[in-house]
Amino acid sequence: MKGPKKQWISLGLLGLMLVKVWVIPLLYLDFEIRRDYIVKNLCINRNRPQMHCDGKCYLAKKIAALEEQEKRQAERDYMSQILDHVLDYQDQVAVPPQISYRVHSPLSFNYVSPPSARVSVDDIFHPPA
Repeated sequence: MKGPKKQWISLGLLGLMLVKVWVIPLLYLDFEIRRDYIVKNLCINRNRPQMHCDGKCYLAKKIAALEEQEKRQAERDYMSQILDHVLDYQDQVAVPPQISYRVHSPLSFNYVSPPSARVSVDDIFHPPA
């Protein structure tokens, strides 16, 4: 690829990342630019001017919808990470190959138990006579 193509691709990807970060500030900017239209046509309380809502209800609804969408996306990302982790873990768990060992000469162990200490419990503890 040539240099200018790479620059345009990188600028495009950077722009996409910035859109993700700047969604809420852009929503506020859109609200400020179109405030008159929102108050006259989209506001829930446009029939009750004494409330002085001025389109804030519309803005709050849009922000809540955006936050809900981000929450659902975060849940989807988390679930996909869990599934990827589980599937990757299942791929890594493998039954080790059976290895057999042969002993060429018989082994013998001579175990002698240590002498037991003579504790005469009966001499110390006995019922009263």
